[in-house]
Amino acid sequence: MARLDTGGSTVWPRSRGQLEELQRTLATRWASEALWRPAQDRALRVGAVFAAGRRGRVGAGEGDDSAWAAAVVLLEGRVADSAVVRGRFDAPYAPGLLALREGGLLQEAVSGLGVEPDVVIADATGRDHPRGAGLVIHLGAACGLPTIGVTERPLLATGPEPGIERGAAAELRLEGELVGYRLRTRAGARPVVIHAGWRVGADTGCAVVLSATVNSRTPEPLRQARRLARTARSTDSGLL
Repeated sequence: MARLDTGGSTVWPRSRGQLEELQRTLATRWASEALWRPAQDRALRVGAVFAAGRRGRVGAGEGDDSAWAAAVVLLEGRVADSAVVRGRFDAPYAPGLLALREGGLLQEAVSGLGVEPDVVIADATGRDHPRGAGLVIHLGAACGLPTIGVTERPLLATGPEPGIERGAAAELRLEGELVGYRLRTRAGARPVVIHAGWRVGADTGCAVVLSATVNSRTPEPLRQARRLARTARSTDSGLL
């Protein structure tokens, strides 16, 4: 699967202006990419990636903060492969510019996997973004893999709350476009937000996330990646 061709610029720009230009380019490309569908003849390899920062940091976080990123692949509910990378964030956190902060680190973690996932879940937005291409879209294009975003809340999109039963979903729209859903992954629990990602529509994203969620409200691959990143952080405490 082809990786991101940025026309000579870096895959992960280091300035706000460069990133915003690339996000607009990716938003245009997103509309012409063939949508991915899960294979029907075999078990799905569902991956996830998560980055953790240093404990005790107050505020939104600074550039050069210590960081730990973990990627996993689950096959039939079991971890088939995992990778952990240690480094530093590249920029302070800013809404809509998360790729500046952690994009390169997340791609490094995914690239460390020996088992290639069919789809990757990340804690980031997709089409629900000021320029139509949040980090989960950027990451998918950079890695050459379909992606789905799962976050706690929408960035700009609006929509109603879903029903209280597991599997209930409510549309999230931005300027009339369906960009995601609020999805109830566990009956009575707070819904998560599912974002259309790279080559993955919002409806497919909902189906994949629901099938990958077991006892927690968080999909199991993302929960495992978060656990690994935080375990590495605890193990390395004081070393970076």
